[in-house]
Amino acid sequence: MQAATGAILWIGSALDPLAALDAMARAAGFRDSTRIPSHLRAGGLHVEEVEV
Repeated sequence: MQAATGAILWIGSALDPLAALDAMARAAGFRDSTRIPSHLRAGGLHVEEVEV
């Protein structure tokens, strides 16, 4: 989720928060979370567990 806007950027399965960020980045076409552009990171990225 982008913290500043509350927009959910990705929902999926991951082992931990960093793996979730990497998976989200790959789904968006980036190699990993370190390649997410700074203007998207500026609002803060937040990972939380969603139970279904």
